[in-house]
Amino acid sequence: MTNDRKSGPGGSDAPGPDLRSERDQFLKKFSGGTKLSEEFLREVEQLQDRLRHLEAENAGLRAKVEADEAIRELLAKIDRLETEKRELINRYHRVEAVNSEFTQRVQEVESEFANLANLFVASNQLHSSLSPRGVTRRIKEVLAQLVGAERYCMYLANQDSTELVPIAYEGVAGSALLPVKIADSELGQALVKGAASVSDHDPTAGTVERPAAVIPLTVDEKTVGVIAIFSTLAQKKRFDTVDFELFKLLGQHAAAALVSASLFAHTDRKLPGLEAFLDLSV
Repeated sequence: MTNDRKSGPGGSDAPGPDLRSERDQFLKKFSGGTKLSEEFLREVEQLQDRLRHLEAENAGLRAKVEADEAIRELLAKIDRLETEKRELINRYHRVEAVNSEFTQRVQEVESEFANLANLFVASNQLHSSLSPRGVTRRIKEVLAQLVGAERYCMYLANQDSTELVPIAYEGVAGSALLPVKIADSELGQALVKGAASVSDHDPTAGTVERPAAVIPLTVDEKTVGVIAIFSTLAQKKRFDTVDFELFKLLGQHAAAALVSASLFAHTDRKLPGLEAFLDLSV
C-alpha cells in the first residue's frame, strides 16, 4: 500500500514539532533552574556560616559575661577582705596601744617596787646595828651598793660648828681628807642650807674639791654633818629618782642611827631603865 503525504493547508500531514529545539529550550530552562539552585545553596551555606559565626560570637559573649560576673564577685570579695583587714589592723593598733600602755605601767610599777625595795633595804640596814662601827659600815654599803658611789666621805660638824671633820671614807686616801671650814666651802653651804647639793656634771668625774653630791645629815631637825659623794662607779652616769630618795633617807636616818649607836655604846650597851619609858603618852 502506498501512503502518500499530502501538503497544503488543512492537510493531515503537517510537519511535526522541532524536537531539537524543544530539547534545547528544556535544557535552557533546566540550566536556569540549576543556577538558581546553586545560588540558593550558596546563600544557604552563607547563612549557615553566618549562623555558626553568630553562635561562636554568642558563646564568646556569654563566656565574657560570666567572666565579668566572676570578676565583679571577686572584686566585691576583695573589697570585703580589705575592709576586714582594715578593721583587724585598727583593732591590732588599739590592742597594741593598750598593751604598750599596760607594759609601760607594769614597768613603772616594777620600778616603783624596786625603788621601795631599795629604800626598805637601806632603812633596815641603817638601823640593823647598835654599834657606831656597824652603822658606819652599813652606811657605806648603802652608798656603794644602792647609790653606786665609788669615792665618798662622811663628815660631822665639830662642837662649835666651824668645821666639818671626816669620820669615815672610802676610795680616797685619809691623808687627802682634812677638816673643812663650814663658812667658805661647798660642803659647809650644804650643811647650812640643810639641802642636798647635786652637780650637773657627770658624777663619775667628780673630785674631792668638786663632789658629785653633798647630802646634809640631820638629827631631830638639826643638821649635824654631811656625806660627800666625790664620784660614782663608771656605770653610774647620772643620779635617778631613787637616788634622790636614798639621799633623803640617808640625810634623815644615817646621823640619827650613828648617834643612837654611839649613845648605846657609851652606856656599855645597856638599855635605859623602865622608868625612861613610862608616861610616854603624855
